[in-house]
Amino acid sequence: MKIYLFRHGETEWNRTRRLQGQSDIALNAFGRELAVKTAEALREIAFDRAFCSPLLRAAETAQIILGDRPVSLVSDERLKEMFFGEHEGAAFDEAKQQKSTHPLHNFFCDPEHYIPPEGAESFQDVMDRGRAFLQEQIVPLEGACENVLIVAHGAFNRGLLSAVCGIPLGDFWQLSLPNCAASILTLDKGRFRILEESRIYYADPVNGRP
Repeated sequence: MKIYLFRHGETEWNRTRRLQGQSDIALNAFGRELAVKTAEALREIAFDRAFCSPLLRAAETAQIILGDRPVSLVSDERLKEMFFGEHEGAAFDEAKQQKSTHPLHNFFCDPEHYIPPEGAESFQDVMDRGRAFLQEQIVPLEGACENVLIVAHGAFNRGLLSAVCGIPLGDFWQLSLPNCAASILTLDKGRFRILEESRIYYADPVNGRP
């Protein structure tokens, strides 16, 4: 079974390099264009099941990719982006440049030592809900489905890949994951394996890393 794990298309907050988290930001026009190009490239793939984060940017991307396929799109809260509490909307570059004075500096620059601000999620929190989603929704599909679509978010998708494939937290940002990029996984006898990383279906990758 193949799992196509996509990041959503571009939003204005992606373009202006702001941390979205669970803030419900819609796709911009370019983000919709990326999703349409991705859908065109995938038109021959018959998705048996489809899941998405309930946040607008992921749900709309999933709907565009699915098109008129007779597949119900299932929204799952566990696929939401990592939550950053009161720091959602923070500028990437400001957080990275301020070093130890900014509560999100380690999130971007030293993930192993990131301590989430009060009320925010840790990397482990995200990995745990990602694992729970896979065990409940995806693993039971093996043997019954050939292709499964999942559309979620940049940090969430990296966390999911880290959790199931044993990627060290220190390497969290090594994987470039542009908007509308797919991580294609296989599931065989309950074991996940990464088949392709950061596959894009348009010309030039955008917003690969914060």
